[in-house]
Amino acid sequence: MKLKVAQVGIGGMGGGHVNIWHEMEDIEQVAICDIRPEMMDRFDGKITARKYTDFDEMLEKETFDILDITLPTYLHADFAVKALNRGIHVITEKPISLKKEDIARIYAAAEKNNKCFMVAHVIRFWPEYMYMKDCIETGRYGKLVSGTMTRIGTIPQSSWDDWMHDPERSGMVPFDLHIHDLDFLVYALGKPEVEHVFHGMDYMHAIYKFGGVRIACESAWFHAPVQFRSTFRMQFERAVLEFNGSSMKICKSREEGWGVEDMRAGSGVEDGAYIPQSDGYYNELRYFADCVKENKMPEVIKPWELEAVMDVIAQINAAKEN
Repeated sequence: MKLKVAQVGIGGMGGGHVNIWHEMEDIEQVAICDIRPEMMDRFDGKITARKYTDFDEMLEKETFDILDITLPTYLHADFAVKALNRGIHVITEKPISLKKEDIARIYAAAEKNNKCFMVAHVIRFWPEYMYMKDCIETGRYGKLVSGTMTRIGTIPQSSWDDWMHDPERSGMVPFDLHIHDLDFLVYALGKPEVEHVFHGMDYMHAIYKFGGVRIACESAWFHAPVQFRSTFRMQFERAVLEFNGSSMKICKSREEGWGVEDMRAGSGVEDGAYIPQSDGYYNELRYFADCVKENKMPEVIKPWELEAVMDVIAQINAAKEN
């Protein structure tokens, strides 16, 4: 039996989700919704989902198992609660909200209605980052010593109603861009101590302390055509993992054989530590659909982690104000 999926918000990220759901044989795309008909018209001939420009009308006329929310950030919480209270499982794009109190409100609605809820923090499902987390947990190359993470690019050039450029609706760099790396660090290492923050207009640099481990993070929306980059370098006692955004290398110490191994998908290395050919966006939606099938709350993302991220971003924003 196929799961029925509806989606609200068919912009850039939303269009990507439409294509991913379409790949899954056990999914039926029954409805899509956007106030801009032309955004939905792009998928004519590819999917047969009925189109709506009014969310409440879609809720009244359609029956579906999952709502995928790919709307602007400031709308996530209200739409999620409304759907959960209608008995619908919900996955929403990150961030969950700009307000910490919305976390408890949404999870309370999910618990009350016995429905699954998840925030689509895609980096938790990205193969290279998953491998890095496994190295931290297993001690494959010894203890983590230090690290850097970078996520930079051009300030978004277009968005509905220009909402991405509005701090009150997008949260700007900390909420829309840096939150990827911060969320993953909380997932892998717990809530950090904020040791240093520089937060300018569209640029920020932070140093987080996790016990004796320090991780430096750089995030920016430059007002220039800077190519997007999402990278990390993690130093372990016996190796350094370097991810350049498309492939990863393991630079091994003498104790590990002194050499560099390419972790590109399908390369394979003797210990079986290679990155599988997979897509984080597909992985997260597939995981959520499987949770719905099994009627279990997703465990990869926990409310306390989302709250920890909110607390840290509050400190980052306070540093800007000062």
